[in-house]
Amino acid sequence: MRTDHSLVLRALSALLSYPQADLRAALPDIGAVVRTVSDVNATTRDELLALIDELSRSDPLDAEARFVDLFDRGRSTSLNLFEHVHGDGRERGAAMLDLRQRYLDAGLEPSGNELPDHLPVLLEYLSCRDVAEMRETLGDCAHILRAVGNRLLHRRSRYAGVFGALLELARVEGLDPHAPIPPPENLDATWEERPAFANDRAPPCRPSDFRR
Repeated sequence: MRTDHSLVLRALSALLSYPQADLRAALPDIGAVVRTVSDVNATTRDELLALIDELSRSDPLDAEARFVDLFDRGRSTSLNLFEHVHGDGRERGAAMLDLRQRYLDAGLEPSGNELPDHLPVLLEYLSCRDVAEMRETLGDCAHILRAVGNRLLHRRSRYAGVFGALLELARVEGLDPHAPIPPPENLDATWEERPAFANDRAPPCRPSDFRR
């Protein structure tokens, strides 16, 4: 069985969401989607299932603490993509507005409190788009996904599997457990989470904002 890429992207988006009660309740459904993924290799699929199993078995407070430690403390593994490109520089604000407009041009109204460059939000957007745009956009930000994924590998986090899966979906070079861990690059200065969008209309959108 071949899984529609929209379901796969929503599953990966959910796995990168804060592991509160509604996510834990959805883990069996997310696992069912992951088991049918045909665009990632068996090893990556097993890594995703291991992450799901870890989240299922973990004490909720421990799972939440691990998530905060990984993704909310410092920039090196931030899920806000433009932090890795612009830091706190003025260019980040302009890029954020452009990305939000890209969502609006596609007929998708961002909801919730996350910024437009938050990776789970981007993945939900791409889940409403075609495969070609999905691969192009993930390819454009592959250098960020790879850097974050390699850092997670270095920290022996099962969340690295999500980044490996995204690189495979983009059909680009994957993670490297032996890669040196660089500092955050180009800094200008020192399923059922709430949906990221209010509807699923999808006319053409503008080129990616994630190129180097």
